[in-house]
This record gives sequence, C-alpha cells and structure tokens, in this order.
Amino acid sequence: MWLLVWYVVLAAASTAVVWKGSAVLERSAERLAGYYGIPAVVQGAVIVAIGSSFPELSSVVLAALVHGDFELGVAAIVGSAIFNILVIPGASALAGRGQLQSNRDLVFKEAQFYMISVAVLLLTFSFAVIYHPTGGDRLVGELTRPLALLPIALYGLYVFIQIQDARDLREERETAGVSAPRLWGLLAVGLLVILVGVEGLVRAAIGFGEAFDTPSFFWGLTVVAAGTSIPDAFVSVRSARKGGDVTSLANALGSNVFDLLVAIPVGVLLAGATAIDFELAAPMMGVLTLATVLLFGVMRTDLELTDTEAYALLATYAVFVGWMLLESVGVTGLVL
Repeated sequence: MWLLVWYVVLAAASTAVVWKGSAVLERSAERLAGYYGIPAVVQGAVIVAIGSSFPELSSVVLAALVHGDFELGVAAIVGSAIFNILVIPGASALAGRGQLQSNRDLVFKEAQFYMISVAVLLLTFSFAVIYHPTGGDRLVGELTRPLALLPIALYGLYVFIQIQDARDLREERETAGVSAPRLWGLLAVGLLVILVGVEGLVRAAIGFGEAFDTPSFFWGLTVVAAGTSIPDAFVSVRSARKGGDVTSLANALGSNVFDLLVAIPVGVLLAGATAIDFELAAPMMGVLTLATVLLFGVMRTDLELTDTEAYALLATYAVFVGWMLLESVGVTGLVL
C-alpha cells in the first residue's frame, strides 16, 4: 500500500519537475526565436515544439538505456502524440475565446506533413518486421539503426521546409534587453531539470506496472505520456489565451512530428537494434491516424475549432484511455 502511495507521489512530483523545467526551457526558446526574428508558425512548429518535446525524447532514451524497456518509451511517445492531437487543441480552444482559429498553412502543410510522419514511422516498423523478423508467433521485427535513419531523414526535410519559410517570412528581431548567452544558459538548465523529472516518471510507470501486474506499456501510454505532455498543453493554452491560435496549434503538430520522427529513432540509435511488436504497434498507430484525421477535419471546417469540436476531441481521448485500461486488465484483448 505504502509503495503504491510512493509511486503516486513520485509521479505527481516528477510531473511538477517536468512542468517547471519545461517552462524555463520554453520561455528561453520563445525569446530566442524572437531574438533571431523567426516567424510565428516556424517558432511554434520547430523551436517551441522541440523544446516542449524534450520530455518525450528523454523518456525514450532513459527507458531504453537506463531501464532496458524500450517498449515503455515508445508507448510514452505514442500516448503523448495522441494526447497532443486530442487534448491540447481541445483544451486550448476551451481556454481561448470560445474557438481556436486555424489557417491554410496549418491545414495544408503542418497537418498533412504530420500525417506523412505517422505513415513513415509505421512504414519503418513494417520494414523491421519484413526484413529483420525475429520469429515466434507474433509479428516481431528488429528495428535497426539504418532503419531508424529513415524517419530522421524525413525530419531533416521538415526542418528544411521550415527554414525556407523563415527566410520568406522573417519578422523583426526583438533584441531590446535580451541577452542571448543568458537565454542559452537557461535553456540548458531547463533540459537538465526535465531529465530529472522524466526519470521519476519512468520509475513510477515501471512501479505501477509491477504493483498492478499490468503491462508497463499501458502506464507509458497514460502516466508517462500525460506527464511529459502537460508542458505542451500549458504552452498551447497560454498561447491561445494570448490570441496566438496559430502558434498554439503549430506547437501541438510540430511536437508530434518531432516525437515520431526523432524521439523514437534516437532511442534506437542510442540503444542499438530494438525489437518492435507490430501487432501492438500497428493498432496504436491506427488510433493515432484516426485522431489525426479527426483533428484535420475539425481544423479544416471553417478554419476554426469550436467548443463543440473541442469537447468531441476530449471525449475521444477519454474513450481511448478507457479502452487501454480495459486492455491492461484483460477485459478486452484486441491489442495487449
């Protein structure tokens, strides 16, 4: 009993640490973006997105290298991506002015590139099963370092496109009273604080799995994913309240692009070849694809996200978590 209480306290405290570290990191990244005159959509999709995605990247690296549980790290990434797609836009719309404005750049560039990212990661997992099968009754393949370079190469294209946009849309630099070295130093401090918090979340997830005799995959999808995504949520909600609808949505989409194309492959590059259970990965990527299509649809409708649509997104996430809970306790057996 006391051990379970300890894991709950650890998860809550670690989430607070991640939140604090992310706040420092994101403020620094935002001010650096202004200092270098980077446009709002690029700022949200790359600068702030990479900063706010560092917790997810840390979860993969720590789960793989420190705890030897790469599956938990992947679950945290997929769970975080689903959280970002469904909860962050929904919460931002409700916290804003009753609706969240989109634009054609978000719908026809950011959202569609994100959908391509989901497809490429799933294709990479498929290549692992096809060309490096490990045998057995399940569809399990070995995800090697060369295969991990495929999604990273696509992210390189994404950054290239954003750089071209930055050249075309460069805004005025905000240099008054700004010390770039100090901001870079604060950014580094934020990264270190996040590492400490994510390590606590991973330990709590493993502990919950042992205490309830459930797969660590479920706790990665929920506890670690939500804990590492809360900073993203607060960044987007704050942006929406300030009228920065484009930055808010671009942050959610850009964070997911980074998570899928960089965070998971980096874990493979550091840990070496890793087994991928395609029978588990494919349904999760399918859920992520459906969530993305849902967000894409509501963003395109009149180029705005209304309260009704926001509640629909949040309800969809609640159904997903409920389904995963039923899977983990053996009530349903579609995935786990």
